[in-house]
Amino acid sequence: MDWSHSLRLVAPEELLSVAGLILLLVAAWSGDKASRLISILTVAALVGAAFLVAPALCAGASGPDTYAFFGQFRADAFASFAKLLIYGAAGASLMIAPQFFERAGGMRAEYPILVLFAALGGGIMVSATDLLTLYIGLEMASLASYVLASILRNDERSAEAGLKYFVLGALASGILLFGMSLTYGFTGTTNFSGISAALGGGLSTGALFGVVFVLAGLAFKISAVPFHMWTPDVYEGAPTPVTTFFATAPKVAALALTMRVSLDAFGSQADAWRQIVIFAALASIVVGALGAIGQKNIKRLMAYSSINNVGFILIGLAAGTVEGASAMLVYLAIYVAMTIGGFVAVLMLKDAEGNQVEAISDIAGLSRDRKVLAAALAMVMFSLAGIPPLFGFWGKFVVFQAAVQAGLVPLAAIGIAASVIGAFYYLKIVKVMYFDEPTGKAVGRSDWAHQALLAVCALFISPLGYLLTKCLGHLADTAAAALFAAV
Repeated sequence: MDWSHSLRLVAPEELLSVAGLILLLVAAWSGDKASRLISILTVAALVGAAFLVAPALCAGASGPDTYAFFGQFRADAFASFAKLLIYGAAGASLMIAPQFFERAGGMRAEYPILVLFAALGGGIMVSATDLLTLYIGLEMASLASYVLASILRNDERSAEAGLKYFVLGALASGILLFGMSLTYGFTGTTNFSGISAALGGGLSTGALFGVVFVLAGLAFKISAVPFHMWTPDVYEGAPTPVTTFFATAPKVAALALTMRVSLDAFGSQADAWRQIVIFAALASIVVGALGAIGQKNIKRLMAYSSINNVGFILIGLAAGTVEGASAMLVYLAIYVAMTIGGFVAVLMLKDAEGNQVEAISDIAGLSRDRKVLAAALAMVMFSLAGIPPLFGFWGKFVVFQAAVQAGLVPLAAIGIAASVIGAFYYLKIVKVMYFDEPTGKAVGRSDWAHQALLAVCALFISPLGYLLTKCLGHLADTAAAALFAAV
């Protein structure tokens, strides 16, 4: 093995690791008063890492030259696409945090460092081509996330969210480890290509159980039904900037990892796991839609919306084709923009004293007090519902198109019908903002960072976003082709 070649391929991870260690020392020496400086330097490190991974995506990197460390790590175009989304979402979560935490009791120096290490773990996850690398990346991201959820020490909801996330996350890790041990035991290898070759000769009962347990562990990480129970409580209890991060970067990493495991390691037995994915997709769509209808807290509603959207994304995985993988990546990019826009809008919902407003009933008549914010939030809701001409419609369209092309017409038809249920609770938010009597509660103002980020997200999900379909589609096709080049 050429060590210099391997070290070049992991340059983004090296940059983030070194930056994280240096910033840890800065935080230890300077304390919380250096939190803003650390946040700025963390964003700079994420931007630098993004510049390092972008060439691989633009060049469509694939093949043997993308493997590092004896085939345990793969820096291909697929991983680059996912890493760009992860780094972008992490950067957005850092931009919106200072004002919130200063109001909630002080911005802590460790917050940006934890986000950095979670993003680093996510990057390792999407590049993993070995079960051991997979677990290292997963645990690095998870351990940082557990602390992030409970970072507000004086908030009982935050502490509760962190504890629930930790306990259920440990359970999911145990399930995943058990599946990995079964897979290793019945295939004789932890390498994805080796697993695929071993399963190509036939799927034994023990190996089937291994596949099921591995997918069950990953289903927890993407909050797919029936492993979604932690999502509403953690999203509601965690600080809103942390919830923004949870709903975007780790979800992109977990979904991309699920794609690589399913299509690479288990790709030779697609019929064995396709029925599991179809069930998880349909169940997530229905449970996410029905669970959101009765919610009174907007963060819990967004949690069920996240579950619902994961169901639509999994339809592309069920197709098991290059087109399906490309559609998933397109949907993920649009989903990240919609989710960041939604949670930034939630952050901007404040009363006159600057306290967060999270009850849906408290944003009644928002269109009369804060017209621009109400319009942006309405755009996010319509886009999440997949209502044209907003860009969210395109994400659902390409996923359903991929399912139809793969011969899964009934799945696409059920998914389209179930999407109507989800439209109900999205439209409910719009109805409350525009047609209910004003409560006059959400009248507080926000800083420029929130306004700028919301404006960017609103422009992206507006009809102007369709101007990017060709570019986004090309990048997604390139990334999907690189993923299948390893199959």
